[in-house]
Amino acid sequence: MHVVIRWLAVGLILGGFAAAARAQPDSQAAAVAWRLLDYLGVDYEEAVADNGRIVSQSEYDEMVEFSRQVRDRLAALPATPAQPSLISRAAALQAAIARKAPPAEVAGLAKSLKDDLLAAYPVPLAPARAPDPARGAALYAEHCASCHGAMGAGDGPAAKGMEPPPVAFTDIARARARSVFGLYQVIDQGLEGTAMTSFAHLPADDRWALAFHVGTLASSSADADRGKQLWQAEPGLRARLPNLQALTQTTPAELAQGMDDDKALAVMAWLRRHPEALVSGASQSLALARQKLADSVAAYAAGDRKKATDLALSAYLDGFEPLEPSLKARDNALMGRIETAMIDFRAAIAKGESSEALGERAARVAVLFDTAERVLAPEQADIGTTFAAAFTILLREGLEALLVVVAMLAFLHKAGRSDVVRYVHAGWVAALIAGGLTWVAATWFVSISGASRELTEGFGSLLAAVILVSVGLWMHGKAQADAWQRYVREKLSRALSARSAWFLLLLAFVVVYREVFETILFFIALWSDGGSLAMIAGAAAGAAALALVASALLRYSRRLPVTRFFALSSILIAVLAVILAGKGVAALQEAGLVDSLPMPSIPRVEVLGLYPTREGVLVQLATAAILILGFWRTARAAAVHR
Repeated sequence: MHVVIRWLAVGLILGGFAAAARAQPDSQAAAVAWRLLDYLGVDYEEAVADNGRIVSQSEYDEMVEFSRQVRDRLAALPATPAQPSLISRAAALQAAIARKAPPAEVAGLAKSLKDDLLAAYPVPLAPARAPDPARGAALYAEHCASCHGAMGAGDGPAAKGMEPPPVAFTDIARARARSVFGLYQVIDQGLEGTAMTSFAHLPADDRWALAFHVGTLASSSADADRGKQLWQAEPGLRARLPNLQALTQTTPAELAQGMDDDKALAVMAWLRRHPEALVSGASQSLALARQKLADSVAAYAAGDRKKATDLALSAYLDGFEPLEPSLKARDNALMGRIETAMIDFRAAIAKGESSEALGERAARVAVLFDTAERVLAPEQADIGTTFAAAFTILLREGLEALLVVVAMLAFLHKAGRSDVVRYVHAGWVAALIAGGLTWVAATWFVSISGASRELTEGFGSLLAAVILVSVGLWMHGKAQADAWQRYVREKLSRALSARSAWFLLLLAFVVVYREVFETILFFIALWSDGGSLAMIAGAAAGAAALALVASALLRYSRRLPVTRFFALSSILIAVLAVILAGKGVAALQEAGLVDSLPMPSIPRVEVLGLYPTREGVLVQLATAAILILGFWRTARAAAVHR
């Protein structure tokens, strides 16, 4: 049986793939060469001993033939700068086998050549996302169990009389030499001359799920449990298997180099059952974003502009936006470049750019996604960066709200209306409580979608901007001494009625909850990255810093003359209104509710709410114009009353 199985592999490589490779794209032809090298590296030791003695003549003849096939196939690939070197090294591998070099030498030559072959002729060696084990098991039961048996022992009811017989996936010796990618290739291409047909009609995700499941059939659940313990206890394993591509390419025999063979089998048993252990949430989200962008380009090329726009928006909201808090905490500049690039991509669809130009834009965004994936890799997180991120996020997001709340409190103290202060305090305290409930809901009960986040931030910012415009104009009107005295004498008690007190409570709630909502999203991301204690410490330090700023501002405001206080406060609130107006429009653009026309000449200055789009700039200019006109009118009215 063992000999039959091995000759089935020979038939696969030399026969089945021979005709298929001629009709396949270049990537598939390179995949055939990769598979030959994989076979050479693993099985050569069964043909030649360390001392150069031939253990099996038939095995050795296979190795000689395989090495010749590798060289010929590399020579037949399209010319690239790396091709001459690959051919030369294939010749060196062929010569090493001809002189019966030690297995370790041949394995090393084959592996290095495999790696460089993939660099020169990229082949999709890994799934875009972690395969679904349950899906793989269901597919096996539906398509494979009748021949290979329910447990993979090659004893299915349809196997009787089959020549050659189905492969027994429970064969430990062969399992050590199998990579998931090799299994995927068999599923994809089939085995010419056998009953094993191609399953290329299945979606790629299904073929990968099936390959992973087949790769588990030589191991037990107990093996997998032991592998889980080893994976968690030995950090060095993560360096050897950092991602899905490494897992699909590596055989248990290769992993066993430097560790016990049984341990290697156990680790592989665990990871092939739980490939999600190698896929971070960032990788999955970015994979979704890449796919949506590719689908958008395809829809645009097919003439469906609306579908292309919807897919581009989904790429942002469903793929990238959930990662925005984490990326902003680690690399705010990169986050800004990606946001701008994705807005430009949607604008290009609206303007009717050529399909080629849109494809180039998608490629540039994909490069930015690759950079973001490296930045968001779990190994990039540490206690120091988590602490610093939590501190700066709370300080940055809290400062805008703090300035408004302090201005209201200072005004009430100046007016001698300490009885209304409790309404302001009630507003910001209620916002913090609502923020805490939002955290609980977002963590345990509901998933806040990207669109919901952007809409909440957008409308919250615009509502706060409208309120601040009215407050700023009102404060500027009281910046004149005579106007303030008339206000105190004639209107103070009426203006600070119950209705006005509730208005102050609403203002405090809106401006604080808007910042709390965004801060919570950042903190949830930092918490999920680990280092929860560092995050709590950073947040506590940020809160302490905000308290010191608030105390200093309140003390300073008490020493200011009334007219100067109102003049400075009105300017501060006017600036905040312009900033929030810009941020609100930007959030609604990201949610797809407002169109965007890029203005490359305008810099992106997030702290000022300035984004390089026509709509955002116009809204900020309009807000500033309203404030300037209002300030001019109140100053003129004050001059008339003198």
